[in-house]
Amino acid sequence: MDNFFEKLKKVKFAGHSLALLSAAQRRGLLLEIAIQLRLAEKEILKANYIDVSSFSGAETFTERLQLDSRKFSGLVNSVKEVASQPDVIGKILEQKRLRNGLILKKISVPLGVVGVIYESRPNVTVDLAALAIKSGNAIVLKGGKESYKTNLELVKAISKALKKFDLLKDAVFLIDPESKWRKSMLNAHGLIDVLVPRGGAKLIEFVRKNARIPIIETGAGVCHTFVDESCSLKKAVNIVINAKVQRPGVCNALDTLVVHKKIMKKFINQLAPVLAGFGVEVFADPPAYTALANIYPAKLLKKASVQSFGREFLALKMSIKTVGSFVQGLDFIKEHTSGHSEAILTENKKNAEIFLAEVDAAAVYCNASIRFTDGGEFGMGAEVGISTQKLHARGPMGAMALTSYKWVIHGTGQVRS
Repeated sequence: MDNFFEKLKKVKFAGHSLALLSAAQRRGLLLEIAIQLRLAEKEILKANYIDVSSFSGAETFTERLQLDSRKFSGLVNSVKEVASQPDVIGKILEQKRLRNGLILKKISVPLGVVGVIYESRPNVTVDLAALAIKSGNAIVLKGGKESYKTNLELVKAISKALKKFDLLKDAVFLIDPESKWRKSMLNAHGLIDVLVPRGGAKLIEFVRKNARIPIIETGAGVCHTFVDESCSLKKAVNIVINAKVQRPGVCNALDTLVVHKKIMKKFINQLAPVLAGFGVEVFADPPAYTALANIYPAKLLKKASVQSFGREFLALKMSIKTVGSFVQGLDFIKEHTSGHSEAILTENKKNAEIFLAEVDAAAVYCNASIRFTDGGEFGMGAEVGISTQKLHARGPMGAMALTSYKWVIHGTGQVRS
């Protein structure tokens, strides 16, 4: 443990230099990282091939782990996109002059050292490093053992860019997942300023129960789409299909479809053949099961139980709940949401306004796919994760979410009486 804490002290020290860089220098460093990643593409993809070949998990998790030339280009482009974003450090958030002549400024500053625990996706390693550098923070990365070889090569490339700017490589520190990191990382008071668990519910619960430093919970999503009675059925089919099948293994994919009983049969008749074509397994409540029984493949149709709702599937699986009114649908979602992303499909403006106001989630949608809850899609370039809590950040977390603030006060000799 002592050796780990000594390493974290070096990370904290390295972070001081990052915080002092100008906006132009941080932008230049990020562009250099993009160059170094491109130069190391062959080695990175080779390491990724080894990681994928050794992995025996579910297909959805293999898809997260795997890098190909297209994904790699997206990874490099995300760094460039973060570089192009407005600077988030040194922004005057509030300014006022007191009656005694003191001038107060509330200014954005880096958090210091950010720790992130995450799984599978090597692109997250680059996104996190880019956002940390953009916001002047050092970062401690604990990726999964299944992606360690890939992550090592990615961090090597980032370290080369840091060296070119005369910065210490400790500013981006990758933990060996096989080391005894848990107790030390979760108790690194004064060395890690905030810890972000990014992954499944079990990971988040583990960190919540064991961390002795501030955390921001991200990732776990139990997401609903409510098809109200006044919706456009054609529009609704397209939205529901996108929300479920575009990337079923991510946190903002659809888990439970809530359908108004007045349009349920007509909607199910249009939706079912498309869902079946993608091989989606459906857990249907009694009305939906009856509607699907003669038109949906028997091997893909199951009767819903209590456990079918309030559940994150992360796969080509979903549940269907039939409701008798808008109020019932609203109440069902309010009871089962995890606070991630929720949508209503309706042409009733009053129902839309009530839904958007009353559903307590980080992102609420009207007539759109919940799959847009993403830092890149929200114009942030990348994301640390999607916060499902309310302090200190909520929803997709970009560089601004990795800042705090301090008060700067200018006086002319004032003393308090």
